Amino acid sequence: MARKIGSRYTAHQILGRGSAGTVWLGEGPEGPVAIKLLREDLASDQELVGRFVQERTALLGLDHPHVVGVRDLVVDGNDLALVMDLVRGTDLRTRLDRDRRLAPEAAVAIVADVADGLAAAHAAGVVHRDVKPENVLLDMQGPLGPGGAHPALLTDFGVAKLIDSPRRTRATKIIGTPDYLAPEIIEGLPPRAAVDIYALATVLYELLAGFTPFGGGHPGAVLRRHVTETVVPLPGIPEELWQLIVQCLAKAPASRLRASELGVRLREQLPVLAGMPPLDVDEPESEAEGAYDAASQPESEAAGVSSAQGESERERVRRGAVPLVRGAAPDSNRDTHTSMRVPAPDELAGGARGTARAPRASGAPRPGSARHRAMARRRRVTLGTAAVVLAAAIGVGTWVATSGDNADATPQDTKNSAPASP
Repeated sequence: MARKIGSRYTAHQILGRGSAGTVWLGEGPEGPVAIKLLREDLASDQELVGRFVQERTALLGLDHPHVVGVRDLVVDGNDLALVMDLVRGTDLRTRLDRDRRLAPEAAVAIVADVADGLAAAHAAGVVHRDVKPENVLLDMQGPLGPGGAHPALLTDFGVAKLIDSPRRTRATKIIGTPDYLAPEIIEGLPPRAAVDIYALATVLYELLAGFTPFGGGHPGAVLRRHVTETVVPLPGIPEELWQLIVQCLAKAPASRLRASELGVRLREQLPVLAGMPPLDVDEPESEAEGAYDAASQPESEAAGVSSAQGESERERVRRGAVPLVRGAAPDSNRDTHTSMRVPAPDELAGGARGTARAPRASGAPRPGSARHRAMARRRRVTLGTAAVVLAAAIGVGTWVATSGDNADATPQDTKNSAPASP
């Protein structure tokens, strides 16, 4: 059913839902548009509405081929909406869900597009703060690029900043998506352009590997890994590309590349990556433990998993689906604008192993799994049997050698060896 948004726009049908609001296919004076209608509780926050209006000039001024343009901001009664260019295609998360991982050439081409969009935004003083596959759109009507990649556009500029207002979050809270949060945000520092570079490098790693470098398990464990652990190398990619990823995942913001530099350096890698197939690695085992004890947190900040919920619930936690509000259905830890407690220094320092979870060769069993234990038992039995056979073979060989010496002795030899008669 059609819905009026302000005096100039009409929303016709829902295209998608997110934690911050709903995206509609709409119509405006200049044709089809996408309308992001923010949640009603956000629209009723007068301070947020004021910030919304203040951001208008910066957001409307972002004009780049790899940025989804914001055409208008609408404040009308209970409606708070961003009117954006309509991109005919899909988002990068949907592509990942279908293909699991991309060929390196296509992955690098997509990330280079996003880096170019970020460079334009950073030059205008705008930090995205929530770069992730859900916020990268692929234009299916655009010309194909290297590796058959569709042009990539970054969307949802300004949404994280609007929601992260002083009244809505305290200094003890983190707003963001755990898998892509830069260490400085976790440590309570203000987000600057370098946080987008860290998140984009995480996206590139995920496109190549099929999983994020520090994800898995409870969000608290994910936060700790960002701060304390180093990224594990991905086998099978050129060293120069790997060094780019490492530099952009540096813990120190000043060590990371700028967006403009990253875009150029990535495109330099494209000829080397041409024709390279997707990597053949499996996701490492997720930790069941986390840096937080969920039961010790307030109800609004985390949720525990009781023993009464059974093994299936605990399995969901190990796979990264954790309910962030007690009693709620489990969410993906990639959901936008997750509100989490800032970890204390001792929590971030505790349990670090120095290196993040290592990817496994394709087909290899997960450490600690039933298959892994069965294979270990088979190896022990095989080694034990081989040892027995080897020992038996050595014994038989010794007996044969001794018998052979006696059998080959001549009568003369025997006589010569006899003691002299008295």
